[in-house]
Amino acid sequence: MIEARGLSKRYRTRLAVDDLSFDVQPGVVTGFLGPNGSGKSTTMRLLLGLDRPTSGSATFDGKPYTDYAQPLREVGALLDAGYVHPTRTAHAHLLSLAMSNRLPKARVDEVLGMVGLGDVAGKRVGTYSLGMKQRLGIAAAMLGDPRTLLFDEPANGLDPEGVRWIREFLRHLASQGRTVFVSSHLLSEMSLMADRLVVIGQGRLMASATVDEFVARFTRTWVRVQSPNMAGLSQLLQGRGASLHFDNPTTAHVYGVAASAIGALAAENGIVLHQLADQTGSLEEAYLQVTNPSVEYRGTPQ
Repeated sequence: MIEARGLSKRYRTRLAVDDLSFDVQPGVVTGFLGPNGSGKSTTMRLLLGLDRPTSGSATFDGKPYTDYAQPLREVGALLDAGYVHPTRTAHAHLLSLAMSNRLPKARVDEVLGMVGLGDVAGKRVGTYSLGMKQRLGIAAAMLGDPRTLLFDEPANGLDPEGVRWIREFLRHLASQGRTVFVSSHLLSEMSLMADRLVVIGQGRLMASATVDEFVARFTRTWVRVQSPNMAGLSQLLQGRGASLHFDNPTTAHVYGVAASAIGALAAENGIVLHQLADQTGSLEEAYLQVTNPSVEYRGTPQ
């Protein structure tokens, strides 16, 4: 379990992280979301002791990361896939990490096979594509078979097969009872991968909830209705206080009346329905609704 309490980080006049508190529970994938410049990467560095907080604390299973004598056995992290020296082979890189934490040499080959790099383990990392470097970084995070894992944009540079693989891999790790905390801008993937979300903007906590709770809280729900007599049904629905948005003469989004009530109303009045379906907003819609006021960098069409 990860616990952040009152984390703040100031760089001269800029407050990058502002009194941030949240928990990351084991057994689920927790997504970490926020606009560019919101403080996500800084927060992860604070969690791992790579930066010193101005105030506040962060612990992994009750202890700061820096208190672990062999941290790779407790916490695995991928923050920057490009940090490996380009002249080193993947095997040599992982072997040096393993030796630094007194891990068995056999574990190097295990994690290389786990991420699909077994056949290129002897090649220099400088020849790797970005996606291959990402896989190497994930292998490094898994070296100590840790209980807690942090990933910053793990799907960056991966092809579609690789994106699906990392999604399934992280969910598998969570199913084993591990704590999995992952930052990503790929909201479509996050909606498939994450169980819970921590959302920040301008260094402050904006939401901490399950994905379903987050979407329900920050988007509207409606009922999609299709009928050959949509005009007649719309008059009845408006009499019940509903508002309607028409896609076409036979299809409408109905707000303010439940699907069951619409179905009963149609049946009472002999109106045929071709479709009656509850609809909810998307994670993207909810995210944009929450974070729009805190976006720092906006483009302008020319």
